[in-house]
Amino acid sequence: MNEWLMDIGRFTAQLAVLIFLVGLVVVIFARVRRDGDNRRRLRIEELNQCQESRRRRLAIAASEPGARKRLLKAFRRDDKVQGRQGRKEPDALRKTVWVLDFHGDIKASGVGQLAEEISAVIAAATEGDEVVVRLESPGGLVHAYGLAAAQMDRLKDAGLSTTVCVDKVAASGGYLMACAADQLRAAPFAVLGSIGVVAQLPNLHRLLKRHDIDIELLTAGEYKRTLTVFGENTEEGRKKFKADLENIHQLFKSHVAERRPRLDIEAVATGETWYGRDALDKGLIDALGTSEAYLVSRMEEARVIKMCLETRHPMGERLGMGISKGIEGGIERLMERLDAGRWEKR
Repeated sequence: MNEWLMDIGRFTAQLAVLIFLVGLVVVIFARVRRDGDNRRRLRIEELNQCQESRRRRLAIAASEPGARKRLLKAFRRDDKVQGRQGRKEPDALRKTVWVLDFHGDIKASGVGQLAEEISAVIAAATEGDEVVVRLESPGGLVHAYGLAAAQMDRLKDAGLSTTVCVDKVAASGGYLMACAADQLRAAPFAVLGSIGVVAQLPNLHRLLKRHDIDIELLTAGEYKRTLTVFGENTEEGRKKFKADLENIHQLFKSHVAERRPRLDIEAVATGETWYGRDALDKGLIDALGTSEAYLVSRMEEARVIKMCLETRHPMGERLGMGISKGIEGGIERLMERLDAGRWEKR
């Protein structure tokens, strides 16, 4: 009898282990397939509801302890009444403000995602809707930001009202994008402008010549190469390179002048940057104010919806990003403690 029970126990244990292993294999396979799917997923957040939820929570927290239950019941009663009667919104709130974010690096790496988001908004928006782009970029490569600016122009071509809000910086290629908006707003100390073009490269020719190293550069076409890193640069090549920069600068100025015709383009196309208040005086922007203040004001007149496309990264990549962020956060906290220690009383 005991041996029979032991056999049953061993069989049950083996069966449980087998089921566990099979389940583990299925989970791993499903995870690999899911992680292999890097398609972007749409994320939507209705900011009106978020704002109302925060207002209620703060109102409850600020009320007297005895009044909190009554206030909470009042909020629930209002929700039930609206649920029974159906939420009737005024005509103004039937309009929608779509909010997009763009944080640009030197390569404008986010332009692909921005293009897809703009396509989604154009497909969903109706007459009278507005698109607000919260833009932050110091500029970068000409062709990359030229493409980003063309994506912004698609909104105007679709007949949508557009507003760009700059809280920190929209310079060079960033301003190339921003000036496409019907309304351009910036925080008082945001940096704008830098309507200019720059290029630089080292030349190692004399160093190589000193060590008897020759570089053979063969081209087909008179101006296939103008300035090079290793070869001997000529005055003719420098003039051609400078002429190309001037041509790009002229294209930049024409792009801005076409979209902001009241701007004195020759006065601001010097490569300089200005802070928000000075930028307003020069006509680079239309109004001062932060993006948060503008969106809060629009909530009184329309539904404000923030949308973005998120890319799922493979599990290994997510793990690496988490470790990297943890290390960076630790270093930042250490630097803050060291910096704060300078001001502590001893």
